[in-house]
Amino acid sequence: MLKKIAIIIITTLTLTMNVNAASDGDLILKKNNPAEIEDCSEGFNKASFALNQGLDKAIFKPVASLYRKLPSPIKSGTSNVLDNLSNLVTIPNNILQGEFRKAGVNTGRFVINTTIGILGLADVAEVMGFSKYEKEDYGQSLAVAGVGPGCYLVLPVLGPSTARDTISSVATFVGGDAWYNVSVKNDTQYFSDFDYYSSKATSGVDFRAKNYDSIQNLEKNSLDFYASVKSLYLQDRQQKILNSTKIIDTQNDGDWEEFE
Repeated sequence: MLKKIAIIIITTLTLTMNVNAASDGDLILKKNNPAEIEDCSEGFNKASFALNQGLDKAIFKPVASLYRKLPSPIKSGTSNVLDNLSNLVTIPNNILQGEFRKAGVNTGRFVINTTIGILGLADVAEVMGFSKYEKEDYGQSLAVAGVGPGCYLVLPVLGPSTARDTISSVATFVGGDAWYNVSVKNDTQYFSDFDYYSSKATSGVDFRAKNYDSIQNLEKNSLDFYASVKSLYLQDRQQKILNSTKIIDTQNDGDWEEFE
């Protein structure tokens, strides 16, 4: 019940901020250029950003520091399992975007790595010639369908997002993520809520560890760290939507954590 209430509140606030901010007469959801995306609720966003920075310094950064000291096989195996689970969101979005070949390849990767690769610990599929494609999500599918990003948002704990990506995350809770379905919605004797949320927490730690030095350098060399993170996030999202091969030097080939 609390989860449903939280989803309704977030969705309502997102839509309200997006519509109220359209002071120039144009619906902000139509704007796609990262430079045109408005920071409609800058006060709220900066407060959330400050909160997230505090949590990062107190919890996430120390945990990521310890995680980095783990043996490489453990870290690579953890990353592989998380990547394998992400296919359960990527595959339906490949289909929604008309990328049927990628959907087939990713399905093959998931089946092979889940079985032969022992739940994804080893990326056996890549050795067998199954290419590894970029992750896809429902926000990207909406973008391909022509929906603009709306206002820039910084969500407490969850980090940078946009109106479109925040609203699209509702798809996860209505059947759009098979991992969520079997662990949270249909709690079985094999998987539970704990498995799902611990995988999400581990994904956040894994991302923070991979980008430990990059984030530290960005903060150290930025005159305005908030503006730098905003710009980097929006450019990264646009490149993923366009399936661009351009590399952003300040970020590892991971995903910014989003509300999924």
